[in-house]
Amino acid sequence: MIKGRINTKRRLGKINRELYGHFSEHLGRCIYEGIFVGEDSEIPNTNGMRNDVVEALKNLDIPALRWPGGCFADEYHWMDGVGPKETRKRMINTNWGGVVEDNSFGTHEFLELCRQLECEPYINGNVGSGTIREMSEWIEYMTFDGESPMANLRAENGRKEPWRIKYFGIGNENWGCGGSMTPEYYANTYNRYQTFCKNYGGNKLYKIACGPNAGDYEWTDKLMSIVRKDFVDAISLHYYTVPGGWEKKGKATGFSKKEYYETICGTLNIDNMIDRHWEIMGKYDPEHKVKLIVDEWGTWYEVEEGTNPGFLYQQNTMRDAMVAALNLNIFNRKCDRIDMANIAQVVNVLQAVILTEGAKIVKTPTYYVFEMYKRHQGAALVDCFLDVPTKEREGYAIPLISSSASVNEAGELTVTLANPSLEDEAECSIDLEDGYKEVSGTILTGEMGDFNSFEKDDAVKPREFTEAKLTGNTLEAKLPACSIVTLVVKA
Repeated sequence: MIKGRINTKRRLGKINRELYGHFSEHLGRCIYEGIFVGEDSEIPNTNGMRNDVVEALKNLDIPALRWPGGCFADEYHWMDGVGPKETRKRMINTNWGGVVEDNSFGTHEFLELCRQLECEPYINGNVGSGTIREMSEWIEYMTFDGESPMANLRAENGRKEPWRIKYFGIGNENWGCGGSMTPEYYANTYNRYQTFCKNYGGNKLYKIACGPNAGDYEWTDKLMSIVRKDFVDAISLHYYTVPGGWEKKGKATGFSKKEYYETICGTLNIDNMIDRHWEIMGKYDPEHKVKLIVDEWGTWYEVEEGTNPGFLYQQNTMRDAMVAALNLNIFNRKCDRIDMANIAQVVNVLQAVILTEGAKIVKTPTYYVFEMYKRHQGAALVDCFLDVPTKEREGYAIPLISSSASVNEAGELTVTLANPSLEDEAECSIDLEDGYKEVSGTILTGEMGDFNSFEKDDAVKPREFTEAKLTGNTLEAKLPACSIVTLVVKA
């Protein structure tokens, strides 16, 4: 029996809605076919956006969407993607598959997508191959309300009113595909570029600097020692769970128990990684005004057989659902440090929540985790302690339960629990305060390799969870092996 307690009177911070953000890059079939099919497509669409995909994402209350990359961002020149589609420049996407990018999905299209989703746009600017003028004029084009060359051009292209843009990234992975820079060089480059990223009218940019690749603590140290803390709101962190390492990666399906547990253990590393980066950041920013943005996270395997290796298309199993649940619990618990997180990527790429094939759509197991966890968005994180044992499985130390808890404005308590063990059920007994009268639950469970396909799209789906009850002030629940549970407790 796992004992614990939840103290709803001890509020530990607000879980920003943006912790449940997503990422869309011009990569493979994420944008084209996945999100955007064009106005003339036989697939039902609104202004070119697939109605089925938009509807599915709106159901998740998707709070923020990052675009245009990723590595694509630092070779993207925004002027190529505005104006009449027939005159837009065509280019080769050298990062992803060597295919032709016709720029039919550009600034106007992305912001129309965000309008339909009712989410915050997060735009990543080009530092690697772009110029200060180009970035400055993009911001002017999107947000300036008045007489200016870029505002006039925006009007000529069909949009008189400016957009409101909050999140703006100044470069992406500039330690790698974004320019192979040293942290010192990038930090000084950031200081220079951000100077010309202006706030126009009532629009205020939340500026994001390129942070470290996973456990590159030296990058964080050098960056924070140089970057102007009064002109940066957050630094990004990228961490992918790659079982077997970058040379092997492993397969998305047909994996062994050992590979499963290696994946679980690997994804849990982000917990201590966040703490270490946060500690380093505190040396140069004791008040922690600069936050972390985990704007690329998720699993990365070998691509599905027969697909373009540059498209990063992979299937999504119960193992991926468990990775999502573990990460979201960690992000919730560290909401004082993390302002946003963006799973990679939203459709047809890496740990996607949606897969498409022509007019067909599949919601992946990861999709359902985001659906089950969405009650945490905007709620108050509360003190949740469980005395959790670890079990050695296939040579890896695996905690029996991962958890987080929050209270919304209506006073409803949401508790999310994940049991990553393939062998052990987990019985929990959690003490609560007085006043709670009823509990309901939802569970996602299955064999580790179960997935939803276009032939069978309901192999992994949530169902009602009946193994939870309130006995006095004690919440009791019995979680099967390899399961994810959301409990809603009401007065």
